[in-house]
Amino acid sequence: MANIKDYELLQQIGSGTFAVVHKAINKKTRQFCAIKIMDRKKFSKTNYIDNLIQEISFHKMLDHRYIVKMYDFSWDATNIYIMMELCEFSLSSFIKKRNRLPESTVRIFTRMVAEALKYLRENNISHFDLKPQNLLLTRNNPNSIYVLKLCDFGFAQHLSSDEEESSMVKGSYLYMAPEIAINRKYDARADLYSIGVILYECLFGNAPYSSKTIDELLEKIKSRQKIELSSNVKISNECEDLLTRLLQHDPDKRISFQEFFNHSFVDMKHAPSDENMEKAIEIFRHAVEEDTNQNYNEAYHLYCEGLTYFVPSINAEVGARKVALREKAANYLNRAEEIKQFIIYSSSAPNVNVMEPVTKASSSSTQSVQNALEPTASYKALYEKCYSNDQLKNGLEIGKSGEYYAYEHKLENALENFKRALTILVPLLNKETDSERKKLLHKQIQEWMKEAESIKSILETQRNIEQSSSDSNTNSHCVIS
Repeated sequence: MANIKDYELLQQIGSGTFAVVHKAINKKTRQFCAIKIMDRKKFSKTNYIDNLIQEISFHKMLDHRYIVKMYDFSWDATNIYIMMELCEFSLSSFIKKRNRLPESTVRIFTRMVAEALKYLRENNISHFDLKPQNLLLTRNNPNSIYVLKLCDFGFAQHLSSDEEESSMVKGSYLYMAPEIAINRKYDARADLYSIGVILYECLFGNAPYSSKTIDELLEKIKSRQKIELSSNVKISNECEDLLTRLLQHDPDKRISFQEFFNHSFVDMKHAPSDENMEKAIEIFRHAVEEDTNQNYNEAYHLYCEGLTYFVPSINAEVGARKVALREKAANYLNRAEEIKQFIIYSSSAPNVNVMEPVTKASSSSTQSVQNALEPTASYKALYEKCYSNDQLKNGLEIGKSGEYYAYEHKLENALENFKRALTILVPLLNKETDSERKKLLHKQIQEWMKEAESIKSILETQRNIEQSSSDSNTNSHCVIS
């Protein structure tokens, strides 16, 4: 156990109802840390003592890069002390200084929270007090990016595998799930609602139920007042979908933990890591090989796949390395787009050179357009087998319109149509009884899924390059000056 006399207390860096936090330095090791100091008189009530014991016991066993590390604890006749990893400031102060955060930054922070939450889930722990004040930002040195870390486990709770319910009121009302505030019967899914509120505040600058009084806040919660997304801030469809599903009042309608971890906005699969960077480099190597061998369709999809692993690392870097990664991503993106143009136009203009930029002028005639967009033999065969299945026919026509949009390089529209088509066709595949039609439908779904993923990769790469370039120019990305 640590001895408080081994530490020199420096400036106060935080305070709350039951504690103050000081920056401190270990006199022996000269290591900086944060010390949470709690007045023992304030812990006379049994449940407060329980919370404290709980915080210490939970926190000491946790070891994760996105959770504040607890070093040790101590006490004397007056106070209780918890020695923790030193962070620079909270997400709350970060938002207040910026007013609101760009979606690219919010996405990075959401992924970090998701990784921490997944780790807690694996240890059967729920936090129950997630809020911007309990999410701290730190960095290894002035030239590295800020990372977000979860802290304060005073309300955390061990849950059994069957998600046992609790009835004790926990957390801060503004970020509290409705089932806690109203019913006082809740389970681990309450943390998901809190994440939704934090996400909302990051994007729009204030919590969805911001109120002047607790009574006003509780009235909004009890009446299930609809949470409106501000029209003044443009967010992606993926971000809006996640936000809407997190902020469901009914926990049974709320997104599940697994759905949250797998959601495309969180995209934990492609999170920045050495492993994913190595994977991206290997995929690009394969793409260049296929490109050299003139297997252009395969090369195009490989370039796009590589970008999904490569691009997230851009925003995880700063300075010269960030610029270098951004330039490299732009080169791969440009090559993918060149190849896609070649694939589209080569059927109508056989003399097009894949190494030269292709313009629509090279394929301007009506006949050329018709040739380029001629349905494949398998599509024709499937369409002819629709018979009286209007739903299948509708799905195929929507998907085909996605191809038209892709030809016109209207990628947002193309992606939207491919998604709509797949939403219709995938459930039909599971119900299909005709073996030949099922085989053709499966082939068509696979083609459009692959195309949708590649278009999505291109769009996200474009957005990330633009955003990271803008952030570099304005010094607004994860940096407080």
